[in-house]
Parts: sequence; structure tokens; C-alpha cells
Amino acid sequence: MLRLAGHRRQGYASRALDPRRAAQPPMPTPRPLLPHTTLLAALTLSLFVPAPASPQEARRRYERRCQIRHEKLDRILPEVMRENGVDMWIIVMREGLLDPLWQDLGGGYVGGWAYWVFADRGGSRIERVVLGAGGYSLERCAVYDQFGAASELKRFVTERNPSRIAVNMSTDIGLADGLSHTSYQHLTTTLGQPLAARLVSAERLFSDFRSRHTTTEIAAMGEAGEIARELAERAFSNEIITPGITTLEDVAWWMWDQLLQRGLASSFDMPSVYVTGPDGIEATSTDRVIRRGDLLMIDWGVGFLGQWTDMKRIAYVLREGEAEPPASYRRAFDNGVRIREIMRRTIRPGRTAQRAVDETHAAIEAGGFKRMT
Repeated sequence: MLRLAGHRRQGYASRALDPRRAAQPPMPTPRPLLPHTTLLAALTLSLFVPAPASPQEARRRYERRCQIRHEKLDRILPEVMRENGVDMWIIVMREGLLDPLWQDLGGGYVGGWAYWVFADRGGSRIERVVLGAGGYSLERCAVYDQFGAASELKRFVTERNPSRIAVNMSTDIGLADGLSHTSYQHLTTTLGQPLAARLVSAERLFSDFRSRHTTTEIAAMGEAGEIARELAERAFSNEIITPGITTLEDVAWWMWDQLLQRGLASSFDMPSVYVTGPDGIEATSTDRVIRRGDLLMIDWGVGFLGQWTDMKRIAYVLREGEAEPPASYRRAFDNGVRIREIMRRTIRPGRTAQRAVDETHAAIEAGGFKRMT
């Protein structure tokens, strides 16, 4: 019998899954199911999970990302530009060198140099133009005011005469460092002085824009988390695992296949499927065969509608004659649930990240646990 104990970083309910609902394992060689599998897992709210081959699924996802784009540019962009004292934000791309924000901004075809330009001209709305890029997916969303040629950049910027022009350069946030050295040289040459002297880092602006989520983004993140949870718990069940036969990489490749079938991206490379224990990690996504008595762990995430998850699951494979995991593992699981509840009660909005971390660590230590460093 295979008994699985799961734990994720967020979520506050648990349940046991009925092993009789497991299908035949979708592995290269059919493998017999074990008679019983019990899964104890902390779950999130169950949300809609897209079907792998649902008709018009691509269109639905496109329309939802378009809705997110409208909400972000209408509601989030004005406040973050003004909070950071930025009059204009220029995002530079070229064919074969796309900025990390490319998909968030709508994708599109970039054939040479291209610029996404956001200008604060007062009022409640930020002016938005794309110069040097186009295409169905970019234009159909109707989120931009106009499209033009890349050669129009200097005229456009000169007419608006911004005092501070943010560009994606960053020393601390890799995602906000999309402007290459050559692209920076090209931009300063194109703008000329005095405009080139007004370039500033968009690091804080970028971070604020990405981290403040609309309700549509939050819903999408919930769905991404539910997908990741569902697949991880299936991976750690006797639908997929037969002790003594299945390898760690069998499980990891099955998870990859599920992402391909559902049209999802991965937050990592190969899903990390571990054998771990008191002495640390023994093997990760290798040809190591899963045996009875193993303590297994998955660390992985999925990408869905621009949202990315990072989740763990832990499982114990019962030895012959065992009816439940050893007492030490059960105690560790119970302590994990206690710490999760402490974190849930402690974390509150309106705090800086550092204050939230400090308060959470203090609450965990007050609960009788030691802080890991």
C-alpha cells in the first residue's frame, strides 16, 4: 500500500482521495495498480481547470490575457508611474531580443527595432503606443492608442518632452534588466541629447507594475495553483507509481507530458522529484527506482495565463505491513500544518516585505519552532 502525505506552501484544507478512481498509468509500459492509495494533502480552493483539448481554448486564454492587459494598463500603470516619478516608460525590443515583458504587453511581431512607449500626460489614463511592432494578437486586443514606425520614436518623445524616462535596466532584478548594452546605445543615439540624459532605471516601476495584481490575475493564479496541485498529487499516487518499478524520472516525464497536453509552461526545467530523508537529498529526477520506505518530494510549478506557481508535495511509500507513516513523519506533517496556521494568522496587507518576513519569523519562533537560516 502506498500512503502519501502532501504539503504545499499555501492552502488550508485536507482530504483523502479515493484510490479506486485512479486510471491505468499513462507510462510507456503498463503497470499494475496497488490495491490502496491514501493521499493526505493541504489543498487550495478548487477552481476551473482547462481541458487539454477544449474547443476554442486558445481563444479563451487569449481573451483572458487581453482582459488582464487592459486592467493592468488602466488601473495599475498610472499609479506606479506617478509613485515612482516617471513621465515616460520606453521598452526597447528587436528581432530575436524580446524584453521579459513582451508577452505581458501583448506579444506581436518584432521585425527590427521596436518600442513600447507609455507617456503620462495627466488625467486618469496613460498614453500607450507601439512603434515598430504589430500583428493580430497585439493589435486585436485594442489596448494601445496607436501603432507606428520605429523611426517615429524621437519625434514622439520630443513632442511630449518627459523629464524622467524609465528604461528596463536593473542591478537587482533580472526580470527588469531587459535592455541590452547594444540596445541602450541604440536608444541614446536615437533620442539624442538632452533626452538621452533623462534615462533612469525602471527597476522599481517594473517591480511595482508586475507585483500589483488585478482580480483577474488573482483568479488566474488560483487556477494555476489548482492545476499544479492536481498534477502533483496524481504524480504521487499509484496511478503513476508502482514501488520497485517506477523511477523518479518516470514521474518527472509524466508531469512534463501533462504540461504539454494542457498547453502549459513550466516554472522550472525538469520537475524536481526527490528521494530525501534525514541525510538530505539522495537523488533528483534520475533513474533511481522508487522503493517502499522512501520519502519522496516534488518541487515544481506551472505557467498559466502569465501566472507562475512554485509548489512542493511530500509523500511516504509505506513498507510492507505498515498501515501509516512512521510517527516521526506524522509529527513533522502536523508541525508543518501548525506553522502554516501561524503564518496565515500573521501575514497582513499593508506591510513592507521585510516587516512581513520579520513578523512571520518572530511568530514562528514564539510558537516553539526554530528559524532555519
